[in-house]
Amino acid sequence: MSKDKTNPTPEEAPEEMESNIVELTDEDGVTTEFEYLSTIEHKGESYVVLLAPQEEDAEDEDEGEVVILKIQADENGEDTYVSCDSDEIEQEVFELFMDELDEEEDGAEDEEG
Repeated sequence: MSKDKTNPTPEEAPEEMESNIVELTDEDGVTTEFEYLSTIEHKGESYVVLLAPQEEDAEDEDEGEVVILKIQADENGEDTYVSCDSDEIEQEVFELFMDELDEEEDGAEDEEG
C-alpha cells in the first residue's frame, strides 16, 4: 500500500523561482537564461537589470554579474533589450538599482529630498 506515496505532484515544484527567468537570444542565435531583478527608470528611458548565470562551482553566490539593458521598442512595437550606449549611463542605472536594494533592505519608503 505504500506504493501510493511514490511522488508528490510535480506542481509542487517552486514555480515562483522560474517566473523571474528571462531568456535572451543574442545576434548569433545563442539563448541564455538570466534572472530578472528590476526595471529602473532613468532620464526618460527604461532599463532592465538582470543577473547573469553563474558557474555551478562558484563559491560566493552573492557575486553574480549584473547585466543592464535598455528597453526599446522594435519596429512592431514590442519591447526588446539592447546594450546601453554609454558606460556612464550603465553605471548610473546600476547605482539607482543598488539604492533600490538598500531601500528594500531597510524597509524604507522612497523619500528623495
